[in-house]
Amino acid sequence: MKIAELGRTAYLEIRAHKVRSALTCLSLAIGVAAVLYTFSQTGGMEARYAKFIELSGPGRIKIDKKQNYQSRGLSKGLTWQDAVQLRRTFPELHMVSPVVRRWGTRMRFGGFKDDNLLAWGVTEEWAKRDWVYTLKGRYLTKEDVDSARRVCVVIQPGGWIKKPWWAKYFKVTPLEKFVKQREVIGKEIHLEDHLFTVVGVITEPPRDKDPRWFREGFGGNGTVLVPITTYQYTLGRRWGRQGGLEAVDQINVDTGETATVGVYLNRIQMLLKSRHRGEKDFDVKDYREVIAGAMKRMRDRAKSILVIGIVAVLASGIGIMNVTLATIFSRIREIGIRRALGATRLDIVAQFVVEATAMGAIGGLAGTGLGWLLVDKLAPDPEFMAPVGAAYIGWALLIALGTGFFFSLYPAWQASRLDPVESLRYE
Repeated sequence: MKIAELGRTAYLEIRAHKVRSALTCLSLAIGVAAVLYTFSQTGGMEARYAKFIELSGPGRIKIDKKQNYQSRGLSKGLTWQDAVQLRRTFPELHMVSPVVRRWGTRMRFGGFKDDNLLAWGVTEEWAKRDWVYTLKGRYLTKEDVDSARRVCVVIQPGGWIKKPWWAKYFKVTPLEKFVKQREVIGKEIHLEDHLFTVVGVITEPPRDKDPRWFREGFGGNGTVLVPITTYQYTLGRRWGRQGGLEAVDQINVDTGETATVGVYLNRIQMLLKSRHRGEKDFDVKDYREVIAGAMKRMRDRAKSILVIGIVAVLASGIGIMNVTLATIFSRIREIGIRRALGATRLDIVAQFVVEATAMGAIGGLAGTGLGWLLVDKLAPDPEFMAPVGAAYIGWALLIALGTGFFFSLYPAWQASRLDPVESLRYE
């Protein structure tokens, strides 16, 4: 039987049983969409991980306060002086960047007021890694930190290039509107009861193009950076915590090389343990392990979606097999006539395989469209999704076609084994 004739027969059969064929294709479309979504999410994670490692530094180490630690009173906790000592002891390190944060900070500028800003105390080394910003004015300098100058830098969110539907619930903050509408560089603002001069505004990239894995500036209605030494004697005075004014939330270190991370993990732990008088009230982690944990959680979610896709594909395959068997049962006499007119067993197999593969192709095309809609319009984390390219579409269609082909082989083989004489007598 010619290809054109096989195609025409498949079209007529699918058209004659629209509802049955549509339900079979729908199940396959859901499976293909889930598989395509998983491909996109996995590809996006891998690409984002590579960019993030390049951005955050190959030798990144993260030092945090240990959660729920009960101090014996020997240690002050994680402090600014720990960072100073790390820099003195290991001057070869690319970065030693302590960070302290304060939520619920009041800001005043003329008639503008906001009581829920996030203030960060940082040093000039904060800018050595994770720099994704566009700078207007200047950033904090070593002189600002050493002199405890009352200067600050405002972080302006970058918004979206292509805003997803769910992002409508995230409103533009008052500070973001304020910075966009007014020139604030060189102006004086009040943070709590202290006067600061704005020396710079740094703008984040659009969120759907932000290469960072973690965006740590969340919290409140905006973020302001101040020298950590200034923070200690102004904003930190009314924010009691272990370690007093010198307390920090985190110290970020970058050795500059992946190969040296293990060595410095041990050296840093030994130094801090000595400074903290034997109290292990801190956690020192290879930053890659932190990211690996986040990737594992996302991979687990991707696997769950993939399992749904595989189940749907298998269900559609069983449906295709069932439909093909039902079709054969209703067309036994037709099969006998074809065999009597000279059709071979291979012709009979080809006839039913082409019909099932055509249903697979229809389901695959529908699933590709549905998968693209999920990735492009409905994904909860669009910045983690890879574009639906030709390779992903090709694999999705191949899965759909393969499902139609393989699940129709057994029914088609059974049809080819029917006795022509008995088939002609079948009513």
